[in-house]
Amino acid sequence: MQRLRTASCLPLAAVVAATAAGCGDTIDVARSDPAPVKQGAQLFQERCSGCHTFDAAGAQGSKPDRDATGTGERTNGPNFNERQETGDSVLYAIRNGGFSGAIMPANIVVGRDAEAVAAFVEKYAGQTTERSPDQSPLPER
Repeated sequence: MQRLRTASCLPLAAVVAATAAGCGDTIDVARSDPAPVKQGAQLFQERCSGCHTFDAAGAQGSKPDRDATGTGERTNGPNFNERQETGDSVLYAIRNGGFSGAIMPANIVVGRDAEAVAAFVEKYAGQTTERSPDQSPLPER
């Protein structure tokens, strides 16, 4: 991950951060989280946000506004703001294409990347994300 090192880049960084925050795609994890959890958040946003809603990853799913029946799109995966998961259950779903095998592609992340996503989901799933002093958005890649 490359960091901005010069003062001349700071105004540009502020514009990028403001734009990203306005789009609802800001990753919101604790600064004190270990590197794998932060990496898992980034990977979740890149690979899983098209189907899953999860505020901690800035993920809105395929149809964030559910219809009157509460069903949304068929491609909507579980909403991890509401659903809590263990790391083992996340790894199972990643390896097997979810629990039903109907829509989620199997092995969308593998190896240490899968473990990082599982650690991130286990830590943040089932919580309403509210930024505390220990939380900050991760920088864009």
